[in-house]
Amino acid sequence: MSSSRPSSRRGSIDPARLQPMHKVHQLSGVGDFNVVFVGAGNIMFGSDEGPWNHSFRFEHKLGPRLKVVAIVDPAVERARAVLGEKCETFVRSAYEHTQVFRTLDELVQNMTPNMAPRAFVIGSPPMFRGTTQSGRDIELQILKNFPGVALFIEKPVATGPKEELAQAFKVAEEIKRNGAICSVGYMLRYLRAVQMMKQIIADNNLTVMATVARYAAAYEAIAKLDWWDKSKSAGPIIEQGTHFCDLSRYFGGDVDISTVVAHSLEWDEEAGKLSKQKIDEGKIALENRVSRVTSATWKYRSGAVGTFTHLTALQGHDYSCELEVYADGYQLKLVNPYVAPVLYVRRPGSDHEEAHQFSDDDPFFSEVSVLVDNIEDIEEDPETAQILSNFEDAVKTYELTWAIREAAERSRAARK
Repeated sequence: MSSSRPSSRRGSIDPARLQPMHKVHQLSGVGDFNVVFVGAGNIMFGSDEGPWNHSFRFEHKLGPRLKVVAIVDPAVERARAVLGEKCETFVRSAYEHTQVFRTLDELVQNMTPNMAPRAFVIGSPPMFRGTTQSGRDIELQILKNFPGVALFIEKPVATGPKEELAQAFKVAEEIKRNGAICSVGYMLRYLRAVQMMKQIIADNNLTVMATVARYAAAYEAIAKLDWWDKSKSAGPIIEQGTHFCDLSRYFGGDVDISTVVAHSLEWDEEAGKLSKQKIDEGKIALENRVSRVTSATWKYRSGAVGTFTHLTALQGHDYSCELEVYADGYQLKLVNPYVAPVLYVRRPGSDHEEAHQFSDDDPFFSEVSVLVDNIEDIEEDPETAQILSNFEDAVKTYELTWAIREAAERSRAARK
């Protein structure tokens, strides 16, 4: 499917069609499916820190058809190490001929016809992509050298300075002009619970009145110093809260950015002192330390109202996250979407909340599955789901998170 022409596909997915990996038959296509991985880190190959592992999902979606023809990563030894591990498992056939390159230019110079990729999976750090600047323009370089080849890009699309936001929109324009299929990794959109919420809204012809999102991080488990440094990570709203800002937009629509207002609790305020940090915050410049709480409100262009609160407050390991969506007579409340999603539904005519639990759900697999189906589905079968997050839409989420951070910083400056 080319993003430059209209599609008959739905902008949501029947939740019944979203199945866990072990219940999904491998794609019935034929021939090798060549993929290039950009980045050999945790997002691509997994770690003990979370459920992300794109290689694992591609292996299960494509089975023996998967051929990872190249990995692009300046950390060559790390890339070769993960390849060695993969070649000792049942997926050896996908990796036994994989080549490692430090840069995309090296890949282009050594590309042979039998290596021609069907898709690029981009999991490099966001500060190195999403712009029009040389060395941070991996998307544009792929479009130039591999026109029409599909892209899967991790979120957020970038984490550079606010002044570079316009460049991200230019990248979105180029992807659209190129016609390449593009999916951005806002996997929570692919949750069965989220799609059930969409289904309820559509089936009852509802108009969303408000979204209320909350994301409380367990900071004791965050031992990466860069996460606590806004100059490195861009701060928790942009780097972490992005998923819930995106989900809010998924239900509320486009945001009137001029209406964003926010307040924050900072590290140097009495209520902002934390007792169980695993890092030495003294190594971070005062102006770059992250907020403990950020609370924002805004208006959607539809007239609806959105709110989001991010907290760096909990200890232990588990986060606490919720999203509420309100429409006339309806309350849809999504709880614990990362681990064990539960959807509570209150409908007109009753004060009772229905509880819907979703076991064995894997939105990471679902987003990969939908991407591959779109790449393979030449005939535009309307039963094939539409990709739920393209690059332009993801940049709008990035724009909202920057607006929230800036609004909170203006509020802090005004208090001094």
